[in-house]
Amino acid sequence: MSRKVARLPLREPAIRPSFRRERRALNNGVWPVAGCDEAGRGPLAGPVVAAAVVLDPKRIPRGLNDSKKLSASERERLYVQICAGSQVAVAFGSTARIDRDNIRQASLWALARAVAGLPVMPRLVFVDGCDKIDVSCDCEAVIRGDGLVLSIAAASIVAKVTRDRLMARLGLAHPGYGFERHMGYSVPEHFAALARLGPTVHHRKSFAPVAAALGACKPDAARVAASVLPL
Repeated sequence: MSRKVARLPLREPAIRPSFRRERRALNNGVWPVAGCDEAGRGPLAGPVVAAAVVLDPKRIPRGLNDSKKLSASERERLYVQICAGSQVAVAFGSTARIDRDNIRQASLWALARAVAGLPVMPRLVFVDGCDKIDVSCDCEAVIRGDGLVLSIAAASIVAKVTRDRLMARLGLAHPGYGFERHMGYSVPEHFAALARLGPTVHHRKSFAPVAAALGACKPDAARVAASVLPL
């Protein structure tokens, strides 16, 4: 009897974002159509950054994809092309807003502000995730939209590059924390810096590791740190 040889599963084709939803809206007379996404929900420091993008159907940059699937150099290249040929707006949810309202509400607020900041108000907005945002036009939430909808993918790149550049500047202003490397995320280097130096005014006090680090700081030391660190 011949043995059956187990077959390896066929590799599934990589799914890339498309302009299909935007094209359908355009064909139905609905335009402009924006995509929006945010970067920085998870970090312990820095703002959450939201971006809204209306792509020009005739000037769509090649290689657009979910920002998490691109290298830093690819994101930088596409960022320049997106800003050169599209309508773009960016908004920031500050650490103070995050601590006051929670990260989800701060993100939704920033997304709505980014849409409101576009040069021309869109008639339809696609937003990444399961939550619609408070805008004065139709809004459609698309789960994992940064990997499905081209304008959301473009917004994810703009938000990510903008935030990374900001965190790099904070890294220069506050040496020792490594913001320019980990962008404020929960990594061993960041935890070690929190334990050694204490939180800065850019840390999210409502996040448990930062709250614990604040609790471990002497009150006088915390006040001095806040007074010498720029906002």
